Amino acid sequence: MNNENEQDNPEDVSSEFKKLMAKAENPVFCLRLYVAGANLHSLAALKNIKDICEQYLPGQYSLEVIDVYQQPGLIIVENLVAVPTLVKELPLPIKKVIGDLSNTSKVLLGLNIVSHNKGN
Repeated sequence: MNNENEQDNPEDVSSEFKKLMAKAENPVFCLRLYVAGANLHSLAALKNIKDICEQYLPGQYSLEVIDVYQQPGLIIVENLVAVPTLVKELPLPIKKVIGDLSNTSKVLLGLNIVSHNKGN
């Protein structure tokens, strides 16, 4: 039998979940960078995304680097049209940015880290 103090009502659980999510001030960004070996574009993209993450998401991101030469099947699975490609898995929605990631403002907008209205 359930104790009356337990929260087993779906509305109560949902409400509690929403409160906890509101307290999460710093969402964790899960990023994957797909590269093709150690060429100049791949190395530039890696350096640029590390710099962006350290400046704009310190302690709030995980970055996985995947070489499509080592795992060629991922090109089809991930529907990659070019490399380097950065994929933001979390927070949703999933976003992709293609290129060497040298344009910081476009990367931030593309990953929904900043909005179009921020700074205006």
